[in-house]
Amino acid sequence: MFIDSDILITWGGIAKKYKKGEFIFHEGEHARFFHQIISGTIKMFNTNYDGKEFTQAEFGTGESFGEPPLFIDETYPSTAVATHDSVIIKVSKEKLFEILDEYPAIERKIITVLARRIYNKSITASEVINNSPETRILAFLNAYKKKIECVDKQLEIPYTRQEIANYTGLRVETVIRTLIKMQTKNLVKIVNRKLVY
Repeated sequence: MFIDSDILITWGGIAKKYKKGEFIFHEGEHARFFHQIISGTIKMFNTNYDGKEFTQAEFGTGESFGEPPLFIDETYPSTAVATHDSVIIKVSKEKLFEILDEYPAIERKIITVLARRIYNKSITASEVINNSPETRILAFLNAYKKKIECVDKQLEIPYTRQEIANYTGLRVETVIRTLIKMQTKNLVKIVNRKLVY
C-alpha cells in the first residue's frame, strides 16, 4: 500500500533515516505511528527463548507495516528492523485516522492490504503446521516469486539458508539437507552456492 508522501507530510508525517540493523520498534512496545517505507527494506520478526528467530514478513519501498496493533490500540507483536539503509515516513495514529476520514479511497486501500495480509498469514500458517520441510520451502519460494511478480521464470533467490530457515520455522541444517534433496529432484538448482528457483 502506498499513501502519497505529500499527503503524509502535509498531515504531520516525518521522514526518518534508519541505518541497516537499526530497530524501528520492538515487540511489546505500544503502537503509536503509521510507518511507510520511502526507500529500503524492513523485516518484522519474533525471537523465542532459545534465541531462534522467526521472520514474520519483509516490506520494501512503497509498503507500510505494523498497522494492525495501531488500529486496535495494542502493542507490537513483532520487532521491526531495517535490513538495508532505509527512509520511513512516520505519522501519528491520530493524524492517520484524520487522513482516512478525509480520503475514503485510502481507507479502502488499507482494508484491502490488511485483508491480503490476513489471508497470506492463514496460508502460511497452514503450510508451516501441516507440511514437510520441502513443502514449506517451496511455499516460501513461490510466495517470494509471486511478491516480485516473477512466477514463470527461474531466478536467483536472494536469501541465505539461515533466512529461509527463519521464514519457514525450520532449522538451518534441515533447510540445507532439504535443498540438496530438492536439487536431486530438479525442483531447485544450486549454482556457486546460490539458490536458483
